[in-house]
Amino acid sequence: MIIKPRTRGFICTTSHPVGCEAQVQEQIDYVLQQPGIEGPRNVLVIGASTGYGLSARIAAAFGAKANTVGVYRPSQATEKRTASAGWYNSVAFEKAADAAGLKSFSVTGDAFTQETKAKTVELIRQELGQVDLVVYSVASARRTLPDTGETVNSVLKPIGPAYTNKTVNFHTGEVTEVTIEPATEAEVKNTVEVMGGDDWELWMNELAVGGVLTENVTTIAFSYIGSEITKAIYRDGSIGQAKDHLEATALKLNGKFAAGGGRAFVTVSKALVTQSSSAIPVVPLYVSALYKVMKEKGLHEGCIEQIYRLFADRLYYGAQVPVDEQGRIRIDDWELREDVQAEVAELWSKVTSDNIEELTDLAGYRREFFQLFGFETDGVDYDADVNPIVDNPKAI
Repeated sequence: MIIKPRTRGFICTTSHPVGCEAQVQEQIDYVLQQPGIEGPRNVLVIGASTGYGLSARIAAAFGAKANTVGVYRPSQATEKRTASAGWYNSVAFEKAADAAGLKSFSVTGDAFTQETKAKTVELIRQELGQVDLVVYSVASARRTLPDTGETVNSVLKPIGPAYTNKTVNFHTGEVTEVTIEPATEAEVKNTVEVMGGDDWELWMNELAVGGVLTENVTTIAFSYIGSEITKAIYRDGSIGQAKDHLEATALKLNGKFAAGGGRAFVTVSKALVTQSSSAIPVVPLYVSALYKVMKEKGLHEGCIEQIYRLFADRLYYGAQVPVDEQGRIRIDDWELREDVQAEVAELWSKVTSDNIEELTDLAGYRREFFQLFGFETDGVDYDADVNPIVDNPKAI
């Protein structure tokens, strides 16, 4: 099969196994070029196949030489349909970890279910004994609640009045004005149930009851605050309520595990190109302007650079992890620098369809979007015939 990107709105429906493998290797190479991390020995990453979860698994394995377990949804290919990028990423990671002599295991399933949790506990018990780092990086639009069986959906909407601002179709470069209607109370509640801290806490409780956590376990989950431009749609919106709940959960988990030296943190990261963020009005335009400014200042980081800095300069740098007044680890500090935000705001006020390519890094945004799916990667022949079916013999 000759695999080309096929888009439907803000979704790419195909992915490229060779391109995904090349990008995983790029992340590994970056970590191997950095000083080693005196960090975890056995790591569980829940939501391990893309984004920050994948980068955390790579940094732990190739930076700290840790053994890893990754949990992610199965999405194998057929002769007519490619697998997901996450599937190809995970196969590539397993292959590289084996070559490096590192233990790695994959549990495939819905992270929200009790079945997946139980499978993971049993695998850790049999293969690693215990884990000393748990990374929770689940990003999903829906969740089936364990108590009721009801499936609820999250929304990315403002709370209060409707919100109007600029947005861009990043495929065409057309800048328009968009108005987003506010979330209902029910939508806010559902968003918290999907994207808040409930499932993180369930995972930690299940792992603790199963006896597969070290006494001094560290656990982290990811959040975002962002700028004034995105505040109404993000931090002050429905997703912000979920992130508030996530942060409250971290404090709760800290209380639960502190007696044995355990720690729980929410890590606030910078804005990046992701499949979910590309569908949020306003955000692609903001990220395009942010990339322009941060690249010119030599401050730009992708997932792997952010995660390496989190591990090497925060979590495992010294006895005391630097946190803000809410107890959060901040690796969004460069994004929110006053000079960076001032320049982004200036670009925002000027950008139109006519000058967007000049004023922002929309081209970089587009390229990173397609790279999420294994496309536009240097050194890959996209005209070559490839087999989309790639097995992962380590996945259970």
